[in-house]
Amino acid sequence: MSEKVILAGLGGQGMMLLGRLIAQAVMLEGKNVTFFPSYGTEVRGGTAYYHLTVAEEEIFSPVIEEADALIMMNLPSYLKFKDFLKPDSMLFLNSSMIDKIDNEMNIDVFRIPATKIANSIGNVVASNMVMLGAYNEVKNLVSIPVFLSCLKNVLKGRKEPFYEVNKLAIEKGAEFVRNINGVKQRLY
Repeated sequence: MSEKVILAGLGGQGMMLLGRLIAQAVMLEGKNVTFFPSYGTEVRGGTAYYHLTVAEEEIFSPVIEEADALIMMNLPSYLKFKDFLKPDSMLFLNSSMIDKIDNEMNIDVFRIPATKIANSIGNVVASNMVMLGAYNEVKNLVSIPVFLSCLKNVLKGRKEPFYEVNKLAIEKGAEFVRNINGVKQRLY
């Protein structure tokens, strides 16, 4: 078992938190993890991204050249990383911010209106947690209670009031994937 995923969005969209939560949760489940965060320093307001590899066996490099999955929060991020997709990989799009993509790839696409869902529960910043819920529902990496335990650990002190809305965002993302027909679209 090996999963190579790149998470990307604008600075402030919570990619570092999302990557950190996935990394912590899979480590608690006894898997090996490497991660390589980048804060988008090449341009102010640039793309923040996170290379994350999860595996049962030893991992030799944190850098991903071909991804099993991309989690993309906005169009510039998608355009930057779309060529990292390999055949039969998965693309998770925040469809609230990405409307058109290339249709020449042999991949599974999950269009999640993460920003819209997060806004509907009262905190647009929780769109990253909506994507976490959707991604985990499809990939089944870790049980939701493990993610919630890691989330609770991260949101301590003055951030504690944000736990409930982030928990709800994870649940809404998972629910969206379970309940909406046509969310998955095979692109050929």
